[in-house]
Amino acid sequence: MIETKTQAATKSEGLKVVTDVVCPFCGTLCDDVKVVLDGNRIVDTMNACIIGNEKFKSAQAGHRVMQPLEREEGTTQFTPVSYDYAVEKAAQILAKAKRPLFYGWSSTSCEAQEVGNELAEVCRGVTDNTATVCHGPSIMAIQTVGAPQCTLGEVKNRADLIIYWGCNPIHAHPRHMSRYTIYPRGFFTERGFDDRTLVVVDPRPTDTAKQADIYVQVEQGKDYEVLDALRTATRGEDIPDVVGGVPKAQIVQLAELAKTKKFGLLFFGMGVTQTIGKHRNIDIAISWVADMNKYTKFSLIPMRGHYNVTGSGQVMCWQSGFPFAMDFSRGYPRYNPGETTSNDLLRRGEVDAAMVIASDPGAHFPVSSMKHYAKIPTIALDPHYTPTTGVSNIVIPSTMVGVEEEGTAYRMDNVPIRCRKVIDGPEGMLSDEEVLRRILARVKELKGLPAGQGH
Repeated sequence: MIETKTQAATKSEGLKVVTDVVCPFCGTLCDDVKVVLDGNRIVDTMNACIIGNEKFKSAQAGHRVMQPLEREEGTTQFTPVSYDYAVEKAAQILAKAKRPLFYGWSSTSCEAQEVGNELAEVCRGVTDNTATVCHGPSIMAIQTVGAPQCTLGEVKNRADLIIYWGCNPIHAHPRHMSRYTIYPRGFFTERGFDDRTLVVVDPRPTDTAKQADIYVQVEQGKDYEVLDALRTATRGEDIPDVVGGVPKAQIVQLAELAKTKKFGLLFFGMGVTQTIGKHRNIDIAISWVADMNKYTKFSLIPMRGHYNVTGSGQVMCWQSGFPFAMDFSRGYPRYNPGETTSNDLLRRGEVDAAMVIASDPGAHFPVSSMKHYAKIPTIALDPHYTPTTGVSNIVIPSTMVGVEEEGTAYRMDNVPIRCRKVIDGPEGMLSDEEVLRRILARVKELKGLPAGQGH
């Protein structure tokens, strides 16, 4: 037997392997990763995908922020400062603001999210997560019509029909197909790949589509029409010869195929949530899945991106009843996507300070939003240098959850998983939770509130 480089390395003196590590990259939250350590240094990973491997190794990459920074007014130059100074400046900014924005949350722990939402309440600000620019429409649709959902474990053990609609897991969730959907052998799917049918619906022939048994090439922005036609065909009613670029025969074929299966799963991504129709696309998708349950067992699961964006929505709901875009400016939680969502607030210039936590709107928000961000007092809490840290007034580094810090995260199917600590963070570096607790305590002092009291 020829040993791999990793297997040989693990036999070297001084190296050890940490098993059952949870990967803190995407919403799949793979929990079978092995991390090879040389002392306090990550040497390699096993079982992780290429992106997960890079996430672990980024803990020691050169683009880590190693100490708090303050940007000199009117320049792009930063001056190193202490944690105490950075916390004080951040607290001063937030305490003085009339309506601050707290954005991000999806790449940190539920424990940090809980403290951050309390901070937003005390500051009478708006707290919003990255769902606002990805699966917010999914959440809105689920609130409207409900959703027949299940766990990824049920998918692995039972599903014999997998539909990926508007997503490309081979690139975005590289181990999703191998761990849960197409390739693993399940309790009722003992032959793995041979017991399942893969359908991909996408405007482009993606790498995932190339592996499909059936590829449906929908016209860009016509997902609602095709889903509506699929729902109509499922009921046995007539549909036009071509809908959204898809021939009638193919839509009818998919409807009839779905009825013959024992357990079907519809996974959908941003190709559906962020195209024309948005939450109405998901509304009709849920309605079709509900219809399918008259013939067989059928569920759907959104392909959530950041490893704890699902957790952020869960924590916000525990605390206020709303999953994102939560506005405390009136002294009580309010939720109105389109009004209280981050991009809308920034574009309209309605916030007078901002704090970004474990996210990078500078790389993803439109220029119109970031122009206002650059004009107001801002704080960035992040382990790495990003476009956002480059235009923030105060930059506070933190340890990485799931690598240098323990923490709870929610998988895309709403299952909570405890992330492990693998190595120690840089000496003296604080966690997101600790930084937020310190800022919260100081803001309460500045506002004259008792330690345990919000608005």
